[in-house]
Amino acid sequence: MAEKDIRVVELFAGVGGFRLGLERSSPRFKTVWANQWEPGQKKQHAFECYVHHFGESPNHVNKDIALMTSEVPEHDLLVGGFPCQDYSVARTKAEGIVGKKGVLWWSMDKIISEKRPSFVLLENVDRLIKSPSSQRGRDFAVILRCLNDKGYAVEWRVINAAEYGEVQKRRRTFIFAFKEGTTFFSQMKEKESMEILEKDGFFCKGFPIKSLTAEKMKTFRIDDKRYKTLVDVSDKFSDMFYNGGLMRNGFVHTAECLPIGGIEPKTLRSVLQKDVDERYFIDEEDIEKWKYMKGSKREERIRKKDGGRYFYTEGKIPFPDSLDSPGRTMLTSEGRVNRSTHIVKDGDRFRLLTPIECERMNGFVDRWTNTGMSETARYFTMGNALVVPLIEKMGETINSIF
Repeated sequence: MAEKDIRVVELFAGVGGFRLGLERSSPRFKTVWANQWEPGQKKQHAFECYVHHFGESPNHVNKDIALMTSEVPEHDLLVGGFPCQDYSVARTKAEGIVGKKGVLWWSMDKIISEKRPSFVLLENVDRLIKSPSSQRGRDFAVILRCLNDKGYAVEWRVINAAEYGEVQKRRRTFIFAFKEGTTFFSQMKEKESMEILEKDGFFCKGFPIKSLTAEKMKTFRIDDKRYKTLVDVSDKFSDMFYNGGLMRNGFVHTAECLPIGGIEPKTLRSVLQKDVDERYFIDEEDIEKWKYMKGSKREERIRKKDGGRYFYTEGKIPFPDSLDSPGRTMLTSEGRVNRSTHIVKDGDRFRLLTPIECERMNGFVDRWTNTGMSETARYFTMGNALVVPLIEKMGETINSIF
């Protein structure tokens, strides 16, 4: 008997990194609905790229997700690389919980509440677990409490792609939620929390870690025994999260998870093209400008507002980037005159990375974003994208537990 399809809903789909990784891992993954919307942009480059590769469909939607939650069909797995915003909540006399910022999370929260998928796999920036700076960890605590109240257990891990063999030092927080009643939930119910984090949990299969140490772990509650309401979590949360952890039945178990090591990363050299077009090379007269931009700084400056003096400081960024190690995290400003842009030495000259090389850094096939968008947009979409091979590994694990 053929294995059952795994129905996927993909939110904040970008150029399709989640879908591509899942489909590479198993043909069981069938995307039944996808949404991509870039607010304030006339040209929807990422969505057009998505449609170019996965086809026109009434289930490929280019509208604000906040207006489309009722259109989402039944599904088994919800995935999304949602933006990091402010997830605080507030209370008024008669309206209950209002003032919800970070609208995109609340749209996902509504979908999870109504559709109750078996699994949820989310991606966000690494700083999510420490956000906001004024109340470290509050935003992540709100997300965990939302999922706990709906009957989900949650594993999370901050993963640096380069530490697991990829060509980019891209650190991202991955969140895997699994619903009570699933086989995986039942299996994890019988295990100790640290046993799950070290060897039996969702992330350990593709991203093994060293043994945990008591000095870098802690346990605390996040349920209504400690915080009566979600508002209380938002107002009063005062704990901290390590880079890995498990939340189940209202208890949070968190620990510092260190990669096991011994995995040889790919180097930046491995993605470089040959015979690169002249337009990517830096003119000789601009070299010093780039060196200054990437150099360390401590400069006295004057504030325009009040004329006060202050010191502006910046750390050094390599110039050029080493070809014998993984690349730095790619940002949406890649390819522009910006200190975060990669510069490589090609022969006796310096140049930018090409869009194809950026696609390779994220594990896409060559020219994936060459769908009619500008080169600036190609760089931007890759700065927003996932490292696809990481999703492929996670897809293999989901396939094995579904």
